[in-house]
Amino acid sequence: MPLVAIVGRPNVGKSTLFNRLTEQRQAIVHDEPGVTRDRIYGEVEWTGVEFDIVDTGGLVPRSEERFEAAIREQVMLTLEEADVILFVVDTEVGITDLDQEVAERLRRAEQPVFVVANKSDNPTRRMDAAEFYSLGFEHVFPLSAINGTGTGDFLDAVVEALPDEPDVVEEDDAPRIAFIGRPNVGKSSLTNQLLGKSRTIVTEIAGTTRDSIDARMEYNGQELVLVDTAGLRRKARVRENVEFYSTLRTERAIQHCDVAVVLIDATMGLESQDARILHEAEQMKKGLVIAVNKWDLVDKETNTARDFTNQIHKRLGLLNYVPVVFISALTGQRSTKVLDVALAVFNERAKRIPTPKLNEVMQAALKAQYPPSYRGQYVKINYATQVRDRPPVFAFFSNYPKGVKESYRRYLENQLREAFGFEGVPLTLSFKQK
Repeated sequence: MPLVAIVGRPNVGKSTLFNRLTEQRQAIVHDEPGVTRDRIYGEVEWTGVEFDIVDTGGLVPRSEERFEAAIREQVMLTLEEADVILFVVDTEVGITDLDQEVAERLRRAEQPVFVVANKSDNPTRRMDAAEFYSLGFEHVFPLSAINGTGTGDFLDAVVEALPDEPDVVEEDDAPRIAFIGRPNVGKSSLTNQLLGKSRTIVTEIAGTTRDSIDARMEYNGQELVLVDTAGLRRKARVRENVEFYSTLRTERAIQHCDVAVVLIDATMGLESQDARILHEAEQMKKGLVIAVNKWDLVDKETNTARDFTNQIHKRLGLLNYVPVVFISALTGQRSTKVLDVALAVFNERAKRIPTPKLNEVMQAALKAQYPPSYRGQYVKINYATQVRDRPPVFAFFSNYPKGVKESYRRYLENQLREAFGFEGVPLTLSFKQK
């Protein structure tokens, strides 16, 4: 999808605008400048058109000495990445030196630039927004991100400026398998081992891979695409702007893959960052595989594969349906096993359950354990059907959909997995009024 970037100096309302456009409170909003320090990324849909959006607030470092330099670097990188740029300014404050600094660089952009005159929440400020035409851009939109005034016409213009969708000659149905994980965990080594050639740079320095790199290969007569991504660092460590965009590209790679293979270091075990990456891919409803790399360096007498797997599943809790593979990317030991398991998960993700068979299993589950009552009323689930695959979504029709508690949803999901598999595949259970 096209990428729209929000830029501007701190405290002009970039995060508020991001929250308004994505219709969710994902960004922290505060009066203090520089509150947004980590990457914030989301999707927007307007009049049937979808696009990705990124809030670049996290690119401003805490150091006052590097303030203007970071702004300059932020804008230059945005020019390389975005299809449309939203330059947010503050009508309450007016034009500042930093606004001028940003505008000077944005005037060189080939992409469309829209000046968003934020905080225009009354007629006087909407008239004051005219002064921002002096920055040298054709489009200035007075609006209020906090209450939504003026966002309709603004979004119409943004959608109009997005690049046309490329003509699709033939749909590419080759499975896309993305290798993700912390820096220096062996993603590029595994990619090179599977390809049989050094397609990506491999060094001992963490974070060598800046971009996501696609490589097409054939495995057991099936064509597939391997995606080697830059390492996802802890948010607090994403200091430089190049790291910011490496993280952005990684998240976009996850978004557009079919199966995400999360590599972890066997010598370090599952860390909180690994769990966060898994949950991020799970939220995007991607197929999931855990590959424990550097297994050749582990003492097998004290750490068996079964014990290691149990520890991982215990740590992950609700993600205990994710398969675990033990490999050595350096020696090639069991490296192709990753592809075998990833392709199995890919096929599980495309599985369709016939409605009669699904209801037979679900009715047996309901009889074994009835749903808890809701406001003194019996909760009945009358019917279930699979409404889509890739990812699988199941619709349950009930007299009180809101009365189906999270614990009972998990119970039904476990019954689905026990009966039909879906190893490594996040499931969506939707409850609707009958």
